[in-house]
Amino acid sequence: MSALLPSGFEALEPFAARWAGATAADRAHLRSAFPSAERDAFHAVCAPLLVDGLSRLDKIALGEQDESERRLMHLLLTFAHVSLAIEVQGDAEDNHGLLRASMRIIRAPADL
Repeated sequence: MSALLPSGFEALEPFAARWAGATAADRAHLRSAFPSAERDAFHAVCAPLLVDGLSRLDKIALGEQDESERRLMHLLLTFAHVSLAIEVQGDAEDNHGLLRASMRIIRAPADL
């Protein structure tokens, strides 16, 4: 079996299949879909890899990314959503999640 993510990001492999939202709507859903303990676990593993991940992806044109690099990009974009939940909303995230269910994302610039 091939690696789901580029070399150096093996710590994120356990999250790759479930947390790599392909669209902004997927990522917003993932933010609310999992209990806070799972969001916290994803955040804790991803946070220290963020700078290295962004540095790597900055060197590759979007059209030239292979599947593992695209999955890494999607994980890091999901991390942005999860970070908002953890670092900004905190204990109020569950209440915000109820309201977010009524705000349907159709399309976002990151989806283009």
